[in-house]
Amino acid sequence: MATTVRVASFNCENLFARFEFKPNVDLDRISTDGWEINETLFEPNKPEARKITARAIKEANADIIAFQEVENLDVLKRFRNQYLGGFKSYPHAVLIEGNDPRLIDVAVLSREKFPIVSTRSHHHVKANATSRGFVFSRDCLEVDIEVGSQTLTLFVNHLKSMMGGRDQTHERRKLQSTWVKKLVNQRFGTDPGNNPFIVLGDLNDYLDSASDPDSGIRNLVKWNQVENVIERLPAAERWTHYWNGGNEYRQLDYLLVSKSLSSAVQSVEIIRGGLPTRATNYTGPRFPGVGTNDPKASDHCPIVVELKL
Repeated sequence: MATTVRVASFNCENLFARFEFKPNVDLDRISTDGWEINETLFEPNKPEARKITARAIKEANADIIAFQEVENLDVLKRFRNQYLGGFKSYPHAVLIEGNDPRLIDVAVLSREKFPIVSTRSHHHVKANATSRGFVFSRDCLEVDIEVGSQTLTLFVNHLKSMMGGRDQTHERRKLQSTWVKKLVNQRFGTDPGNNPFIVLGDLNDYLDSASDPDSGIRNLVKWNQVENVIERLPAAERWTHYWNGGNEYRQLDYLLVSKSLSSAVQSVEIIRGGLPTRATNYTGPRFPGVGTNDPKASDHCPIVVELKL
């Protein structure tokens, strides 16, 4: 019997928690004596924005969601409990601390009928024995999820950002993309596309054309073992991110389904209602509370693929 599953990816932009001091607290005493930390006083930051973030997630109506830019597992669970309907909405949750000094990690939430059965972090991977640093800026989180009678494997990524210049950061993303392919091959062999997997996340680069030499992710996105399902949408509708600094609309977020899953794809969606109104290329309805710059759901859009397995 076929099982329908909706899989999403969303860079939710700095899902952190901040400490809330009690009213009329004596700040001089705190700085002198310290204070007792009570986890109930930590709340997801920017509550008005987080309501819109949650609205975007609910609009996606995903059974499985891969997140980028989450501080830690406790923050993810608190966000779920406060904004997404509680434990019962997404009881399966995984986040493994990665390499980013800003503490932005990748994570997965999954509904009850799609249990997470195995997780493997690759944040420790080095390019070779003499490398001083790690390959991945955050992690390539490998997650096995039970979907009906099958196991669907996710490789959740958040590659090196273009901050500092696209050309200057190109080689790092190219290395990371190459290693994602290596990890998929290590898991599934030399013809991995025959297995059910999705490489997804914020790859932090784009392709101006199929042969764009400046793209650090071309070797992954154009790999013959996967399909970039966003390309099923009209060309003008494929953008997932708006950068105000250059007034640029680009696809930075990807759902690369294995070639064996291509025939299972039922639909592809990009949820834009949480974007700030400065992103004028989107003329559809905004979620309540969205501002010109802030508050907003994120600077990225949730992307969703529906599969029938």
